Amino acid sequence: MCVSISSLNSGSNGNCYYIGNQNEAVLVDAGLSCREIEKRLKRLGIAKEIIKAIFISHEHSDHIKGISILSQKYRLPVYITPKTLLNGRLALEKKLVKTFTEEEPVVIGSLSIQAFSKHHDAADPYSFVITCQHTRVGVFTDIGRPCKNLIHHFKLCHAVFLESNYDEDMLNNGSYPYHLKARIKGGNGHLSNRQALEVFQKYRSPFLTHLFLSHLSDNNNCPKLVEALFKQHAGQVNIVVASRFIESSLYLIEGKGTSLAFSRPAKKAASQLAFSF
Repeated sequence: MCVSISSLNSGSNGNCYYIGNQNEAVLVDAGLSCREIEKRLKRLGIAKEIIKAIFISHEHSDHIKGISILSQKYRLPVYITPKTLLNGRLALEKKLVKTFTEEEPVVIGSLSIQAFSKHHDAADPYSFVITCQHTRVGVFTDIGRPCKNLIHHFKLCHAVFLESNYDEDMLNNGSYPYHLKARIKGGNGHLSNRQALEVFQKYRSPFLTHLFLSHLSDNNNCPKLVEALFKQHAGQVNIVVASRFIESSLYLIEGKGTSLAFSRPAKKAASQLAFSF
């Protein structure tokens, strides 16, 4: 069974990732408004009814902005830990709130969603692996540093959304105040291009077909730079830079074989946030 995946948006202005098959799908994070998520799903030709749940990685605003309205409007369960719910101050309907643990995957139809903890400056942060039959897709962003959990799961994936947040020279020589630079690169912030490339080179599986470079900083990274860096080492892996302005194409992932189902050139949004990571 094919797994369809798309980055609906990736960056400090909002994060939302779509993973599903022809019967059911989930969103990982919902950091865009409900209306914007609806628009992007429509452009991709995805019926909203196929989405069965939202999984929340942590409580930062760029990951939770649209959750309350989206969940209420479509009666979607939100899988979130108690600490993340508390610190996110989310107004969610009680019967739609679900939880998850590292010990037991959540099963939704033919999808299995496995959470694992990560290093990030949030109350209770997690990454996710979504499995459908033998196909595994990882959503690994907002990672302060590579850990054993990340390495273990990265090795098993056919497609991965992997954070490549900042270029070290751009960050060090940029205008951010010292405390913000220290936060980003301090081990509980974000992965640099160099760190992400090291994970990719050392731990990618022989069956990894797609790498989505995700959560790029608007101020301390450059899509062309990071794409060129990874393509030097990509081999047969398709390198996709996830945009902070528009949804990616919809990709079909099936074990060792993939195909591109839908394509659109990226467009730049009119507004950008200051001090976006």
